[in-house]
Amino acid sequence: MLEKETINFEKTAIVGIVTQNQSEEKLNEYLDELEFLTFTAGGEVVKRFSQKMERPNPKTFVGTGKLEEICLFVKENDISTLVFDDELSPSQQKNISKIIDCKILDRTHLILDIFAQRAETSYARTQVELAQCQYLLPRLSGMWTHLERQKGGIGMRGPGETEIETDRRIVRDRIALLKEKIKTIDKQMGVQRSNRGAMVRVALVGYTNVGKSTLMNAVGKSDVFVENKLFATLDTTVRKVVIKNLPFLLSDTVGFIRKLPTQLVDSFKSTLDEVREADLLLHVVDISHPEFEDHIESVNQTLLDIKAHDKPVIMVFNKIDAYKHLTIDEDDLMTEKTPRHFTLEEWKQTWMHRLGEQNALFISATQKENFEDFRERVYEAVRQIHITRFPYNKFLYPDYKDAVEKEEKEDEDNE
Repeated sequence: MLEKETINFEKTAIVGIVTQNQSEEKLNEYLDELEFLTFTAGGEVVKRFSQKMERPNPKTFVGTGKLEEICLFVKENDISTLVFDDELSPSQQKNISKIIDCKILDRTHLILDIFAQRAETSYARTQVELAQCQYLLPRLSGMWTHLERQKGGIGMRGPGETEIETDRRIVRDRIALLKEKIKTIDKQMGVQRSNRGAMVRVALVGYTNVGKSTLMNAVGKSDVFVENKLFATLDTTVRKVVIKNLPFLLSDTVGFIRKLPTQLVDSFKSTLDEVREADLLLHVVDISHPEFEDHIESVNQTLLDIKAHDKPVIMVFNKIDAYKHLTIDEDDLMTEKTPRHFTLEEWKQTWMHRLGEQNALFISATQKENFEDFRERVYEAVRQIHITRFPYNKFLYPDYKDAVEKEEKEDEDNE
């Protein structure tokens, strides 16, 4: 009989602050996401800490009183990891580590850890290692606190700084080596892309965990790994897809996230080249998520950063089967109607209406709801790009409805 595998989650506490630029509501939403990130990495959040401040404390991120409160909780509850919602500076990390005796991580470190767990191919592992080295370099001093000169005393003079310098040199050399390795792989990937010929390329983009891989599997009949966790997909998967008789290439890319570490954007440049070189983007949105509008904004910002914002885009609002809106009782005169009370029909009349029927689709990838509309819209968009590129091929690919009629007629004749 197989033994049941038990997963030991690390006991974790998370910390965030309310500032002039970040309201309490916004913070709670970020902490929800941080909790999901922690769960994905293998941690169980037992407590959340938050504090109102004008700006983060340059020494310890939170105030000294709050830090003492956190320190006491960590000791009493045997917490092994403390995760901060914003990126900590090397000095902040060092100062907090002196006061609190547990692992101190920030959002960036946590995301890098998840990426390291999820990286399957040699290329993804190289990209993640480069991002980790770049993140680690300015934070190395904290690793050698037992050899620092400042402590003084017998046996503590001299070698500490050289030890750190040696480490920094090793990491710098490693970064240079990884960059060279990535350059070589970039060339190979470029050759692969050029070898795909002049087929129309379509890329799935979107926030992490919106259902891109599920959609890829449903359209391309592929078997891309799917899981209800953040960053389930790191490696770009490219599949040849045929709708009716029209072939095109569909690629599934890494999901984006708010506060995406810059090291990751830099090291995943080649993965994002799939997006840059696509002819059409399918921007997948999880409409069942209460903050999906923020997610759209984050993805658009990342597309702007990688200079891929000027491509034709079809918005695909996924997970309509899971969409639930808040309701107001008829006799409730106090509650004000907010976007969270909108039904799907009401949403369609908002800014989504301006996108036009051609550029906004509402589907469920798991339930295959409205899937025929989705296939038709993608077919028409790809066909348009194809016949613009090859005008003499216009007669090869009829309108979608004509293709359906032709297919039905062939089926009848075969019977």
